[in-house]
Amino acid sequence: MAISSLPDTLRENYEVHEWKHATAILQHDFPQEWQDIIDVLGGFQLHQRDIEQPGGRKSTIAEAIDGAFIKRGWVEKAFHTKIVVDTREIESPTHKVDCYKNGIALEIEWNNKDPFFDRDLNNFRLLFDLRAISVGVLITRCDELQQIFDLLGRGTSYGASTTHMSKLLPRIEGGSGGGCPILVFGISRKLYKAGGSA
Repeated sequence: MAISSLPDTLRENYEVHEWKHATAILQHDFPQEWQDIIDVLGGFQLHQRDIEQPGGRKSTIAEAIDGAFIKRGWVEKAFHTKIVVDTREIESPTHKVDCYKNGIALEIEWNNKDPFFDRDLNNFRLLFDLRAISVGVLITRCDELQQIFDLLGRGTSYGASTTHMSKLLPRIEGGSGGGCPILVFGISRKLYKAGGSA
């Protein structure tokens, strides 16, 4: 199985990429988590009002996606990891995962500084190597949305050094995720709804 196993609506509305058979693993070994991803992303819309809101700790867009996963039993999760050599223990902290369920780690990077991608991919790599996760999923935005941000007068808030697809793909292709199977969704302009929020 590959990306073609996703519903047509997701393939039409998102830019999708995968590495190391991530969709096959999700579909066959984690069917409930796979269905959660399909349902949450299938129900998502990008509203003008949410883009126009001033920035803060976390955008309403990221909160909406997080919240939809939390309603389905996903949780924000910190992992307590360490390396033991003989009797010596070395703490090896990892960053919290935005949404976690049954061995699937999911991060939403809507409008952070692009080094957050390095953090997320390194986290996926470490947690996969430690057998704490089986697949990493990343949701970000497509480059084409910049045209909408510019039209709404928000272009400077969504600059070239923030998280979007063309900042993510070279990192994964360069091996930043290690051996972890990774599935990536880019929110495209087809999901944009001018006017108010739902």
